[in-house]
Amino acid sequence: MPRLFTGLEIPADVGFALSLKRGGLAGARWIDPENYHITLRFIGDVDGHVADDVADSLDRLSNSLQFPIRLTHLGSFGGDKPRALYAGVEPSEALTRLQAAQERMLQKAGLAPEGRKFVPHVSLARLRGTSAEDLARFMAEAARFEPLSFAPARFVLYSSRDSIGGGPYLVEQSYPLAA
Repeated sequence: MPRLFTGLEIPADVGFALSLKRGGLAGARWIDPENYHITLRFIGDVDGHVADDVADSLDRLSNSLQFPIRLTHLGSFGGDKPRALYAGVEPSEALTRLQAAQERMLQKAGLAPEGRKFVPHVSLARLRGTSAEDLARFMAEAARFEPLSFAPARFVLYSSRDSIGGGPYLVEQSYPLAA
């Protein structure tokens, strides 16, 4: 059974700039830059028939318009027990619309609603045993976050291996965004 999710790819130059934030944080398992992405919708483990239905359903959204993405800050998930470090995406109505359209389309295809709130981000590291104090110090020492911008040309359907986290991710199908 494939484990699927949809997302936006990060261009190589933006990935390189993000990769310069790597290192110097105890308990961090850094994600390889080629696996950076913005998850739009986690689908999960599905059988081949459902995977085909998902791919066909997403094809109906391939005429969505391109829009700019801006990565503007470092953030973390987990509060006092941090579990991930990420680069945050500036709020974007177009991005929210694309994600919501995918959510509706996937529910029509028979998938359960996504249980988590959509917080667009690029995961940089998975954290284990990192204290909130160490993370705060790292983020302060990372200094100013120079915004990074790009316009995705497509969204993709990714597959991943179960329980690995952080890649490698495979592009199963891509869906162009109209210029």
